[in-house]
Amino acid sequence: MFLQRRGNSWIIGIPILLCLCLWVMGCGGGTSPPPPSKKEATPSAPVKKVEAPKVAEVKEPEKKEEPEYSYNPVGKPDPFKPFIQLTPVREIPRTAPLTPLQKYDISQLKLVAIISTPEANVALVEDATGKGYFIKKGTLIGKNEGRVTRILKDRVIIEETYLDVFGKVKTNEVIMLLHKVEEGGES
Repeated sequence: MFLQRRGNSWIIGIPILLCLCLWVMGCGGGTSPPPPSKKEATPSAPVKKVEAPKVAEVKEPEKKEEPEYSYNPVGKPDPFKPFIQLTPVREIPRTAPLTPLQKYDISQLKLVAIISTPEANVALVEDATGKGYFIKKGTLIGKNEGRVTRILKDRVIIEETYLDVFGKVKTNEVIMLLHKVEEGGES
């Protein structure tokens, strides 16, 4: 505050008071003294003219005109494309609708049973809601274009194909293990 009240008297803030004092002192109460006249000037020695030393002219080296830079992206990776890209390989656009097993990620499915038959093994998988699906070799499964390649007595092996960073087709092998039910409880 500019003014503060203490008791019965008003006190001006100290920082504002100091600023006012400095301002008044800077204004100066009088006029500036007149410049000294020629008569009052002290005699001085005659001034000698000094010549500036001659500076040798420096020639700037001629600048070579460089051609304007232009970027050529041939053979270089796209800087705006992600480094890790696990996209499924789809040569043909999908015309058939997705099966229920292709709507789930493989990690969302649980291997419940494996049935051995003379022709081939068949496996039973269960989704999160408890609905069961029979799968056999060649069944499409998972969101990443997975395909069942083998059904063994304790596991199902699924291969997913994807494109790597360089655009090459890679395969990822996913294994679903059969959990055995222990006595007295479920897996």
